[in-house]
Amino acid sequence: DLFEGFTKKVVEAVKANPLIWKDTAIFVTFDEGGGYYDSGYVQPVDFFGDGTRIPLIIVSPFTQGGHVNHSYGDHVSITKFIERNWNLGTLSSRSRDNDPNPVVSSSDPYVPLNSPAIDDLFSAFRFSSLSH
Repeated sequence: DLFEGFTKKVVEAVKANPLIWKDTAIFVTFDEGGGYYDSGYVQPVDFFGDGTRIPLIIVSPFTQGGHVNHSYGDHVSITKFIERNWNLGTLSSRSRDNDPNPVVSSSDPYVPLNSPAIDDLFSAFRFSSLSH
């Protein structure tokens, strides 16, 4: 309850200021998945592997409300989003943000056909709704 209440207050405070809200995306996630078991697909993205799935909530006037993004992502997805949105380079030639975005089949959107691949979260947004 404490985390949810704090998150709600932060989101409400940002939304209450139209000058801030109109250009904002709030990413809410957790540092760890909290265990070793995952019923979903976990990619062998590198020698260390990827961890269990973690929740990610994006609050923004540009997101598709109520949309669940099934593309394979991890914490690096936020880094990839920042790099793409502001036309930045990758962190290094060895970092996971160099991995391509997932290509999936319509019959199984969870497992990338081009593994290893990590989503950049752009499919969660509809930037065509920009009003400025």
